[in-house]
Amino acid sequence: MNKKPIKRVVIAGGGTAGWMAAAALAKLLGKNLSVSLIESDDIPTVGVGEATIPTLHIFHRLLGINEQEFMAATNATFKLGIKFENWKAQNDDYIHSFGFLGQGCWAAGFQHFWLKGKEKGMVTQIGDYVPEHLACREGRFAVLANQEQNHAYHLDAGLYAQFLRKIAEQHGCKRVEGKIQTVTLNEDSGDISSLTLASGETVEGDLFIDCTGFRALLIEQALHTGFEDWSHWLPCDSAVAVQTTAKPNPVPYTRSIARDAGWQWRIPLQNRTGNGLVFCSKYVSDEQAKAALLANIEGETLNEPRVIKYKTGTRRKHWNKNCIAVGLSSGFIEPLESTGIHLFQRAIVRLMLMFPSNGIEQADVDEFNAQSRADVEDIKDFIILHYHQTERTDTPFWRYCKNMPIPDTLAHRMDLFAGTGKVFKKAEELFGETSWIQVMLGQGIMPKQYHPIVDMMSDDELQRFLNNIKANVKRKVANWPDVNDFIRHYCQSQAAQ
Repeated sequence: MNKKPIKRVVIAGGGTAGWMAAAALAKLLGKNLSVSLIESDDIPTVGVGEATIPTLHIFHRLLGINEQEFMAATNATFKLGIKFENWKAQNDDYIHSFGFLGQGCWAAGFQHFWLKGKEKGMVTQIGDYVPEHLACREGRFAVLANQEQNHAYHLDAGLYAQFLRKIAEQHGCKRVEGKIQTVTLNEDSGDISSLTLASGETVEGDLFIDCTGFRALLIEQALHTGFEDWSHWLPCDSAVAVQTTAKPNPVPYTRSIARDAGWQWRIPLQNRTGNGLVFCSKYVSDEQAKAALLANIEGETLNEPRVIKYKTGTRRKHWNKNCIAVGLSSGFIEPLESTGIHLFQRAIVRLMLMFPSNGIEQADVDEFNAQSRADVEDIKDFIILHYHQTERTDTPFWRYCKNMPIPDTLAHRMDLFAGTGKVFKKAEELFGETSWIQVMLGQGIMPKQYHPIVDMMSDDELQRFLNNIKANVKRKVANWPDVNDFIRHYCQSQAAQ
């Protein structure tokens, strides 16, 4: 391996991934490092990733980012979950919210108590036992002292990159304007030694971070790392995106509306709404997709619809030689559960934990790749669940999804829940038990039995237990103000005034 100390980090590409990496490395490791970011004003970023998940709080805490400042700067609104419409069946919907479900005991999660309560006619929908779920439906939310951070954001990805760029540059990151023309490899080691720009300027480095998006200029075009294609499980390969004028009083959740050959997103910001249609080009042409999206939006369009092509899957290695892929260059699952920015963040934090100051060690590279692989595998299974567990057979796309073979790891989880109501979270896994339960129930898997420990409670005790949890959730949410009133007082952006 390259045992040369790492003094110069070169980030190829800007956008959300590039500036997240630049801000983190410059602010947290920058004293002993030179950090440069190469970006061309002529190359647009994909920039439609406008929904996040609660793990972003970890990144913001590391960087000391003030929530109000960040939200005002990015026209952000609060996100408490995702509403899935027409996924299980036409005209059927459910919410996958953040937060935690009810209260379990040492042997059994809350779902087991709820399942017996359902048999006895004692319960209402599962979401009535999760504060964030009820708050989604009632349009309430507030940020309070000492509260668990079970909220995320809808944000303008372009403005978020600008916000992070300021932090990066304040801490010494140097932005280099230009298009990368050539990637030069060291003849002996095969490592990347420098990048040459269209202007003729050469940028040398010891460690290169590839944030060049789907083009994967360094990790794939130069290093031929290889790509594992997952499109047999995740067949959507295109998206068309358009922005519309803001709707008054937006909801605190993302809408995901299943369509004939994919699904539509609706993401409310303070000053506009982000819309898009994710689709499979085998079943729908770009023009048909554009027409379908424009027929199902609210408000005036603010730009021309833009089509983005992609392939679902993962790079065989996320770290290869002296190059680390962060962002879309490392692979892409798809935007259904808003995991894109989370995966950027995971890669950046992992790199900082394993930063090769004294030179690259193969053991570090192997561990980084194993952890990155585990991250995307677990998310991949969760996304496939939404498509496969459906009653829809009304279009060729949904018939394919319903009947496609699925990974054994996912089949096991579904069988376990269907048979016994049990769900287990692996240590580092992103989606917890509450997420799996909400989506499996929402998509129509109803367990055949519950854990026998529930029968230790009498029916009266069970009724009181369930009623108490529901009443506590109701009381908690009733104390939260209207979410849009709160945004106006807490973090209103200039664009929304």
